[in-house]
Amino acid sequence: MPADHPLPAPALASGPGRTDGTAALRPLLGTVLDALAAGARARGGPLPAGGPEAVAAHVADVLGDALPEHGDPDALRILVQVLAEGAADPADPLCAAHLHCPPLAVATAADLAASVLNPSLDSWDQAPAASVLEAAVTRALAHAAGLADALVTTGGTESNQLALLLAREAHGAGVRLVCGTNAHHSLARAAWLLGLPDPVLIPTPRGVLDPAALHAALTTLPGPRLVAATAGTTDAGLIDPLPEIAGLCTAHGTRLHIDAAYGGGLLFSDRHRDRLAGLEAAHTVTLDLHKLGWQPVAAGLLALARPAELAALHQRADYLNADDDTEAGLPDLLGRSLRTTRRPDILKVAVTLKTLGRTGLGALVDQVCAHARAFAALVDAHPGFELYDRPVISTVLFRPAGAGARAGDDAVAAVRRRLLHEGRAVLGRARLDGRLWLKATFLNPRTRPDDLARLLELTQARPVNPAEAGRTEPAEEGTPA
Repeated sequence: MPADHPLPAPALASGPGRTDGTAALRPLLGTVLDALAAGARARGGPLPAGGPEAVAAHVADVLGDALPEHGDPDALRILVQVLAEGAADPADPLCAAHLHCPPLAVATAADLAASVLNPSLDSWDQAPAASVLEAAVTRALAHAAGLADALVTTGGTESNQLALLLAREAHGAGVRLVCGTNAHHSLARAAWLLGLPDPVLIPTPRGVLDPAALHAALTTLPGPRLVAATAGTTDAGLIDPLPEIAGLCTAHGTRLHIDAAYGGGLLFSDRHRDRLAGLEAAHTVTLDLHKLGWQPVAAGLLALARPAELAALHQRADYLNADDDTEAGLPDLLGRSLRTTRRPDILKVAVTLKTLGRTGLGALVDQVCAHARAFAALVDAHPGFELYDRPVISTVLFRPAGAGARAGDDAVAAVRRRLLHEGRAVLGRARLDGRLWLKATFLNPRTRPDDLARLLELTQARPVNPAEAGRTEPAEEGTPA
């Protein structure tokens, strides 16, 4: 096209122009919703059938040249549909492998508003209202956990890293992480990233930290120390004995961090919140609302008992928080995160809390915990399966009954891979007590009794390719990131 006839400028998602903002977005939203529906119909189940090679080939075929010379006005429809067609859909009741929740519609709509307005919470002049909203909502959530304040993070991994950083800054670079063998891998990784000594690992018989072993370690291990307990392991949803651990930390003058990325959602439930007794004794607590909070990723938090410790995060950048601006009353936001540019993830959380209230979210928590109990009862009553234990939160571990350890492990791995390849169900895997288990994690409040029965039916063993049965995968570990 000649230079004196430039291409029309693409529409913006907001702004005062006649062709920008809602006028531009409204038809595009229709395109997206139609493409999502078409992709789900084409997929026909919780996961695309055919395995990794089939999915990769289909995406490559539809995508073609990822950076073409000339654009395609139909790209939005095409790529959203191929993404939906090749998705593992957490809203499908047979997609129950991971701590990967189906997000609430109201939270997803709020997330769209955050994307449209695109505030960045690194300076007040980029996010005036969002910064106020974040401060109010994070304090409210921290108070619900019995702590003083909270920071927004991308999830459990960042929260755990930030907790170790605050411990290092408060107690020195020699602070020693003490945690159970059930702890999430992000804690050991954070110790490595921060140059801390290797963690001291405490035995976790039956999946939870042993207080007697912890007492012995704290008695002999010189300080300073940071104990990390877990409230909701990824493998089985187990909760360490938090009151006993908190008491030991107090007696031994030891800092306590609790990774409640999974179990923290129990705070919303009158029926289940007592399982988190002792949480309020921690110096820092990891929370994650894109698990038992039904938020689109990301929605993590780190709650803390001593807000003054945030001074360790203070940074000065004249273009963001100049001294004279701060003295004039413009809030300084740089000390509220390890990140600089960050989106207002708090908006979707605030909308959800305001729309459902604590009792509404608590009802969702109660529902998924009830689904797990019901599924465990089905497994326990079935002669073809062995149940690991009654669920503590919403995770159930089970495996084919009557097989030896190795043969049973092969059967678990083969059944899981068969279901993935067929696109019929998504189950996880976990290794506890030296054996491999199938893992069903229930985060969908709309799951029905017949969905539970169907999930168990699909996992019943049937002939598989011998080569497939002999292949192994690494087991998952720890709590959610």
